[in-house]
Amino acid sequence: MKNSRLILFLLIVVAVNGLFSWLCNLPQNAGPDVPDGKISSFSYAPFREGQSPLSRKFPRVDQIDEDLHLLAGETYSIRTYSSMDGMEEVPGIARKYGLKVIQGAWIGGTAKNNEAEVKQLIRLANEYPDVITRVIVGNEVLLRGEQKPNQLIHYIRQVKQAIKQPVSYADVWSFYLRYPEVVQELDYYTVHILPYWEDEPLKIDETTARIEENYSKIRDAFPAKPILIGETGWPSAGRQRGAALPSVVNEAKFIRSLVQLANKNGFDYNIVEAFNQPWKSKLEGVVGANWGVYSADRERVFPLTGDVVDNPKWSKRVLFASFLTLLVVSVRLKSLQQLTSLHQLVFLGFTQLLSALLVNQMDNYWYTSYSLIERFHVLFIGGLSLLLGAAILQRTLELLSDKLTQITGLWIRYLVLAFVAVALYKSQSLAMSGRYLSFPYPLTSVPVIGIIGFMLIRFFEKGQDIATALEFNDLFGARVFSVGRTKAISVALAIFGVILIGIETVFVLQSANYEIAYPNFFARMYEVFLVTINYNQLLGWAMLIGALIIRIPLRISAFVLAFMLGEIILGETYAFVILDDFVDNYPSLAQRFRWGFYYTITNTQLLSWVASVLVLAVTLWDYKEQQVHTH
Repeated sequence: MKNSRLILFLLIVVAVNGLFSWLCNLPQNAGPDVPDGKISSFSYAPFREGQSPLSRKFPRVDQIDEDLHLLAGETYSIRTYSSMDGMEEVPGIARKYGLKVIQGAWIGGTAKNNEAEVKQLIRLANEYPDVITRVIVGNEVLLRGEQKPNQLIHYIRQVKQAIKQPVSYADVWSFYLRYPEVVQELDYYTVHILPYWEDEPLKIDETTARIEENYSKIRDAFPAKPILIGETGWPSAGRQRGAALPSVVNEAKFIRSLVQLANKNGFDYNIVEAFNQPWKSKLEGVVGANWGVYSADRERVFPLTGDVVDNPKWSKRVLFASFLTLLVVSVRLKSLQQLTSLHQLVFLGFTQLLSALLVNQMDNYWYTSYSLIERFHVLFIGGLSLLLGAAILQRTLELLSDKLTQITGLWIRYLVLAFVAVALYKSQSLAMSGRYLSFPYPLTSVPVIGIIGFMLIRFFEKGQDIATALEFNDLFGARVFSVGRTKAISVALAIFGVILIGIETVFVLQSANYEIAYPNFFARMYEVFLVTINYNQLLGWAMLIGALIIRIPLRISAFVLAFMLGEIILGETYAFVILDDFVDNYPSLAQRFRWGFYYTITNTQLLSWVASVLVLAVTLWDYKEQQVHTH
């Protein structure tokens, strides 16, 4: 009888989770279908996971062939950014599949490489005149500040004199207005209009109007020649900027509305991009790696026709969460049988909730991790979440059974401190260099919701006034490690942290060609040091922080957490204030701060992180020290 009741309650909580997940992932109308299901042109970079131009690991010819065979059914043309390192094979393979090519030459800061790119571009354009319809010399090199306009003009003229196809240069639309001397050298204009990266972020429904507006600015300034929107698109994952929210549905909406706008107005366009590019995460975080209509594994992110589902894997997540809940029930069956029906239902519901949060966290972070060390980070944080979730559930079971133990509280105390260390590391990264870093609120979902859930259950169970019932002592208990053991753990964390920082430093050095970019050893190591303290998926510095906070009073850690939140908000606001277009639109510093602050506090991802950190801070601040040392 008791088991039948448990099974019934288990089915109820699983059904509730399934219903909620289904409602959150209903197929959505993403706008009119793309005509014939084909895009005019896609940016094509062939790199897969483990391949990168930064580390000079390039795709094989057969992989490029596989890609173009796939894209032949999706587009009429592709745009490349380089004519070397395997990209010289693209025109021949494109001819095989009936694709046209906008061939690019990558112009950077090294004259020798630039000359080689230009020479190869000229050769390809003359060898494949039926495939290469036009060429682009340089991509955002003025924006990056790697070339002066006069040197870029030299390369453009060199190509124009040697080929018959139209020649262009690609950059953001505002730089076209800034350098008219470059523009007058071109046969057509290639402008990048990326509403997600606009200095004033836009909601997805506002993007087509902004594209039309920026296109008109270029047309009005330079009416004589054709315009190609050389890059436009929207990310499917990553950090939110103001109202600009990356998601699968939003990317689908953007591309479909862009195609509709282009067909209506006769715009020539190229979508960035065909495939997600994991290597870009090193430069632009998760958001930089997720602009493709196909994943890095060559699986569709979303269809160009029909309704779109934000997370097609939701049913698998429900299944895994249900398995975890069933595992908890099987391990704690005897204890659960002693509870009242209401307590059983509450406990199973809480278990299913924490299980779902853990599964979602692991799945999301695994999908946006692109290297062995990043996946180690996912597994490590997932392991901490699993342990803390299990400890909070055990504490909840003890509460409902009125049998609180000190050992469970001890585990919860130090596991929460581990998350505090991680939260401090990630918060300082966001405060110092947050433009590309994702807000890591899913990472703390298990501790935060676990703490809130436990305190709510305690409140209703104790039936006292809120101030008394929401004290955190029942969560942590009174037991702490002895001074000697605390010191030993702190030293061990510091040693492991230093070792891990060394391993992570080697990883960062190998992920890009730092020796060429920074020939001076000390300059190179300083740059790598900056990367390690701002990398979103490293753990060495978090361990060093953990070695410190384990030895200081909880309220000091709570104060530092709260202080970091102010730094994040100030840093995010300041990042808007200094943007060029922001300065042009709002000459007054007070205006810029007001609007920058507005875009900051309306960022739901940022607010979610702020709320998560506040929960951790309040938990530490409100705890009343009643320490019983354990050996």
